Amino acid sequence: MPLHFKTLGFIALLWLTTACNLSPDIDDAIDLDGTQIYDPSLAHPEQYLLSYQHPAPTSDQLNLPVAITVHGFSASTWEWDEFCQWSHDRGQLLTSQVLLGGHGIDYQAFKTASWGEWQRPILEEYQRLEAMGYKHLYLAGSSTGATLILELMASGKLAGSQRPESIIMIDPIIIPSNKFLSLVGFVGPIMGFVETPLDEAENGHYYKYRPHEALNQLLRLTDRVRHDLEDDITLPPGTTLTVYKSLRDASADPVSALLLYKGISTSAGKPTVKMVDSDLHVFTYLKGSNNVSEHDKTLQNQTFMEMEAIMHGR
Repeated sequence: MPLHFKTLGFIALLWLTTACNLSPDIDDAIDLDGTQIYDPSLAHPEQYLLSYQHPAPTSDQLNLPVAITVHGFSASTWEWDEFCQWSHDRGQLLTSQVLLGGHGIDYQAFKTASWGEWQRPILEEYQRLEAMGYKHLYLAGSSTGATLILELMASGKLAGSQRPESIIMIDPIIIPSNKFLSLVGFVGPIMGFVETPLDEAENGHYYKYRPHEALNQLLRLTDRVRHDLEDDITLPPGTTLTVYKSLRDASADPVSALLLYKGISTSAGKPTVKMVDSDLHVFTYLKGSNNVSEHDKTLQNQTFMEMEAIMHGR
């Protein structure tokens, strides 16, 4: 099918505006994309990964719920700091903050990593905790982290392992809100990268520049999971799924929640899907935003309370 004239004009404009500069203007001093800022979990895994924090867990620790948290596409472990700190202060569950593969290092590592490499640390931490004897494992993913968890389940990579007792998803991305992603295979090489504006507090914690190679990996992942959902994904017996989805989300189209509801089966029937009154993507993460309302804070705390209740079987 021939390209529409408007599409050709758009591509020509992209070529004119980006062809002479396919390398981002990275500030090493403040950008996660640079060579000086790293995700702190790389230097201090014992502060983030439960398998490193407690090499010899007690029987009491082994019986506590464990939330393995997984951040999104251009994010870092920072995206789950608020929930993990909240949980630590309450002392009702343990957390393990996974850094996706190829993330938290620099632009080049982000550019060259495949979605399978992003996913690998999730599986590795899960299997380490299982081998150590933790009895109650939970998976909590935000945005692309949720998509990676779903692919992990659909592909059977956890087959033979103990089942996760529950999976919790915050603004999972199956259908992107920005339809540009569907064109990235064609337009991406022309553009080279996409620059994303960050609030000041997000500098050093989120990638400012998204290389087209990484965006193409995201497209491949979401396409793969969408096809899995069309064929139906059946979770292990006893594993529940709760999806929280913002009604107004500039990154993940709300229809993603509908596809998850229709395409996933659990032993109890269908997953629980909660549409929340928010225009934030990953509404549980607030400390990087310049405009946080009391409603946002209330919604975050309410969701944290519900997540804790899920992990205690309430």
